[in-house]
Amino acid sequence: MPSRSSSPFSRRSFLQLSAAAATFRIVTEPMLAAAARVRQPFTKDGVMIDSNENPLGPSQSARDAISAIIPLGGRYLDNLTEDLAHNFAQLEGLNPDCVQIFPGSSPALRFTVVAFTSPQKSYVTADPGYEAGMMAAAATEARVVKVPLTKTYAHDVKAMLAAAPDAGLFYMCNPNNPTGTLTPHTDLEYLVANKPKGSVVMVDEAYIHFCDAPSTLDFVKAGKDVVVLRTFSKTYGMAGLRCGFAIARPELLDQITERSGWNFMPVTAVAAASASLKDPGLIPERRRINATVRQETFQWLDRNGYSYIPSESNCFMLDTKRPGKQVIDAMAQQKVFIGRIWPIMPTCVRITVGTAEEMAQFQSALQKVMLGTTAFSLPAARLSRNPRRAAVLPT
Repeated sequence: MPSRSSSPFSRRSFLQLSAAAATFRIVTEPMLAAAARVRQPFTKDGVMIDSNENPLGPSQSARDAISAIIPLGGRYLDNLTEDLAHNFAQLEGLNPDCVQIFPGSSPALRFTVVAFTSPQKSYVTADPGYEAGMMAAAATEARVVKVPLTKTYAHDVKAMLAAAPDAGLFYMCNPNNPTGTLTPHTDLEYLVANKPKGSVVMVDEAYIHFCDAPSTLDFVKAGKDVVVLRTFSKTYGMAGLRCGFAIARPELLDQITERSGWNFMPVTAVAAASASLKDPGLIPERRRINATVRQETFQWLDRNGYSYIPSESNCFMLDTKRPGKQVIDAMAQQKVFIGRIWPIMPTCVRITVGTAEEMAQFQSALQKVMLGTTAFSLPAARLSRNPRRAAVLPT
């Protein structure tokens, strides 16, 4: 019996589903970053820390696997996708029927929103939070409910429940994008236990491997109304290769895949993902590198009196104490491209953690911009000299 990753569709049903799915555009992190970016030619010496990419790229084992599979690139090789799903399921102690592979987690996010929201079923998310789901919800004509984070920058699950008794889907990115902050597992347990009947909780774990927080796969194992998203784009460094998972009990996955049509995976992405999963030292090493560079950056920000939200991910929010768009534009003139702003935090900009060399360039450019020593300098503004961040940033 074919696995879920290669389940056949009739030609008629495939065409119907594809036509319906085509009305919902997939929105991804690079699309959002590009939309906010200053329009100017890219240069080789530019520092791109605006899209939450991993500058290390695919691991050596993944690169070797890609090279080895290229001669077979003329074949569909569905068995490789099935093997990847089974290997991931075995690694995480899951039933293979609970795993569906997608080209990155973005399609899985979109089709989950399409499956569980409608004009009668709201989409509930954090503010600030990752915007792609909100855009998909707009396409389903669902009410979008944005709930501010708590004072510690966690998802406010009780406020989310109170704000949307008609919820169809609760979206939780943990660690959160853009703040890089964690919501305790106990809070997620509370949400799952107290959500409206028939609603679904989607936990986006795109950044989970950058920290040691517990995963929410235990909810899936318990048969709860939970969809967990995983991706190889971040810690594994495969953003350009596109591979990810939706993990949920089979009944929920069926509702998602009914909206996705034929879900074919590039063999290069599958080969790289499979090799990455088999490398036991990859995640600990990538986590260590990211944490080291992130902490060194925070220490520099502390010494220079800048305010930021402490993060456990590969991005953080920097409070510039002035309109964030001004700083984004000025940094771009220094060939350092930083992330976008969120309306609820207009003076904060998101910074992706790059390599140590890239963050050194970021520090140099930031000082020039903020202290007004560049041709594109900003109006003078008093910088915060209280170096601990969470208490001084907007909530």
